[in-house]
Amino acid sequence: MNYLSTRGAGAGERHTFSNILLGGLASDGGLYLPAEYPRVTADELTRWRTLPYADLAFEILSKFSDDIPAEDLRMLTRRTYTAATYCNVRDDESAEQITPLKTLGVENGAPLSLLELSNGPTLAFKDMAMQLIGNLFEYALEKNGETLNILGATSGDTGSAAEYAMRGKKGIRVFMLSPHLKMSAFQTAQMYSLQDPNIFNLAVEGNFDNCQDIVKAVSNDHAFKAKYKIGTVNSINWARVVAQVVYYFKGYFAATRSNDQRVSFTVPSGNFGNVCAGHIARMMGLPIEKLVVATNENDVLDEFFRTGIYRVRKAAETYHTSSPSMDISKASNFERFVFDLLGRDPARVLQLFRDVEEKGGFDLAASGDFARVQEFGFVSGRSSHADRVEAIRDVFERYDTMIDTHTADGLKVAREHLQPGIPMIVLETAQPIKFGETIREALLREPERPAAFSGIESLPQRFEVLPADVQRVKDFVVAHTGA
Repeated sequence: MNYLSTRGAGAGERHTFSNILLGGLASDGGLYLPAEYPRVTADELTRWRTLPYADLAFEILSKFSDDIPAEDLRMLTRRTYTAATYCNVRDDESAEQITPLKTLGVENGAPLSLLELSNGPTLAFKDMAMQLIGNLFEYALEKNGETLNILGATSGDTGSAAEYAMRGKKGIRVFMLSPHLKMSAFQTAQMYSLQDPNIFNLAVEGNFDNCQDIVKAVSNDHAFKAKYKIGTVNSINWARVVAQVVYYFKGYFAATRSNDQRVSFTVPSGNFGNVCAGHIARMMGLPIEKLVVATNENDVLDEFFRTGIYRVRKAAETYHTSSPSMDISKASNFERFVFDLLGRDPARVLQLFRDVEEKGGFDLAASGDFARVQEFGFVSGRSSHADRVEAIRDVFERYDTMIDTHTADGLKVAREHLQPGIPMIVLETAQPIKFGETIREALLREPERPAAFSGIESLPQRFEVLPADVQRVKDFVVAHTGA
């Protein structure tokens, strides 16, 4: 398996999974993808159907990481995906499934289900990949006698998932940027209450895109990145994306009885990482009918899939919503899909994303490229605060199930794309307790709180407020690396 940049740097060079594991952007600012997607055979689909989650993860990841000894990779997936790690919500036998499928009912002739992805340590789907990343990083660093300083940005869930995955890990420090005063109280407490000496929380005076731009700027300073051993766990990290591919296969198997059936997935998305994993699963041969992209009021992706126009929003146009993890105006992972959409033409991708930086976006509507979106099965929709409140209320009353605000966005949009006879799986993204204010508004009651998180908001918090300034963040990293 060889990897290449979406913008063409290092063409013809050998880049293994381990080579790109600890980094984020390629040297030209592009993102890594396999030179070819591995294809899954019908026999493999049949054999994988009954595998435990950890062993399914091994089978899929081994197709992308052939430079890691099989016995080591199997050890890592089995260490990661245990019922003990993913039982923070469930204490019954379904915890063994890691990502149980919850059937809601049949609507408009289509079975409608939630794929539960938020039973892990931080109650968000990000745990599914991040727990594996923590073990992979520690494995690679220990093997090579190296250290790593992780610089990340979060709009809510990525930060806590990364910190819980990396806390106490040998040779790793985490510097996590988050928008000051723009996360829920629960999300803030999850991150800022950690007292581990290798965890540093930086509250940036700005929005998530400011945080993300700082991470990219530091990653593009190759001398600084090399000197201070900077790595990333944001969704631009390839290992994190490919780890998320696994639960698409697991969800498909849970929703079907034979490999002749097709399913659709709806994915709440702002940064395009989660749904990008679905795109990769489909390219591998998983029988996916539609990939439904659900956005909130920050509808950059919905606009593209409706019109062919990708238009990055300015700070003043980025809304602070009740599904804050999707309050994103620039979708970092979108470049991976555009690369495939354009027939893997790195020169065109490079020019388009230069246009993003210089002109604020690009328009594929006038060319034949946008028409190819249908070949990849993508459709989309948008949700508002009123929509998500109604969805939370409806699902609770109709199915006795409490969902969070982002999953509510997904459910609202999923209902717009139901097809008779085609199961629709909505990816659940987080537990309702993380967004208590909206749950109280919708249901006039407190959200369910797992016992392990009782009183978390009252714990002492440790964080540093910084301006949205690249140099100030660099200075902080230098001061705390001991270099």
